[in-house]
Amino acid sequence: MEKNIPSEKYLLVVQARTGSSRLPEKVLKTVLGRSILYRMVERLRRITFPVEILVATSTEKNDDAIEKECENMGLPCFRGSLRNLLDRHYQAALTYKADWVFKIPSDCPLIDPTIIEKAIEISQTPHCPFDYISNLHPASWPDGNDVELMRFSCLEKAWKEASLDLELEHTTPYIWENPEKFLIGNFSSGKEDLSRKFRFTLDYIEDYHFIERVYEALYPGNPNFSCEDILDFLKIHPEVFELNAHYLGEYWYKNHPGQLKNI
Repeated sequence: MEKNIPSEKYLLVVQARTGSSRLPEKVLKTVLGRSILYRMVERLRRITFPVEILVATSTEKNDDAIEKECENMGLPCFRGSLRNLLDRHYQAALTYKADWVFKIPSDCPLIDPTIIEKAIEISQTPHCPFDYISNLHPASWPDGNDVELMRFSCLEKAWKEASLDLELEHTTPYIWENPEKFLIGNFSSGKEDLSRKFRFTLDYIEDYHFIERVYEALYPGNPNFSCEDILDFLKIHPEVFELNAHYLGEYWYKNHPGQLKNI
């Protein structure tokens, strides 16, 4: 089925920095000869809708390396506040004249682009009522497939009104914690909640080893591997799942032995 070409501009903002306290320079670590940031952008570029992708980093000297990597990828890099990510996000959206703005974390190199497309499809339904669309409230995909999409007007309202440190640092809490001010939509995987059972994100060295193993196994045969492909791989390779399972909010697999094959 042919997709409609959106008349509005979609800006996909990947927020990245080198100063992670748990795993410094994590997005510059390499997998199959390329940085984590490169691998993530590579996946985002497979989105079949027209979207503009940019990386938003800080003005700190340490993040010059992020800007350099963007140059290597031929990707725009916007630089703004280190701590106030809401301002960084808003200023990037304002500069690039976006109608709809994505927030995508930079530590999700296994993100499935078809999940991002689901958010665009919802926003393109006739007379879409939503100011903010995500798959996080509640979550249902494996952790590391986080998608948040908002109208520019929604982001601007949050930028003008938010004041708590948490709201400024994490960009969107003011929006989803104030449903009386914003029309909020959520889309589900249609399955049981996998967000507490599978961890595809990057915060710790064990996460890096997990991601590395998934890429080594799947990428050479199919660079477009999906979330379902990863889940199928983990069913027959539970030892890879175990690499970072102890960081899950609920160590589900340990308490439900043998049930990985049923997902």
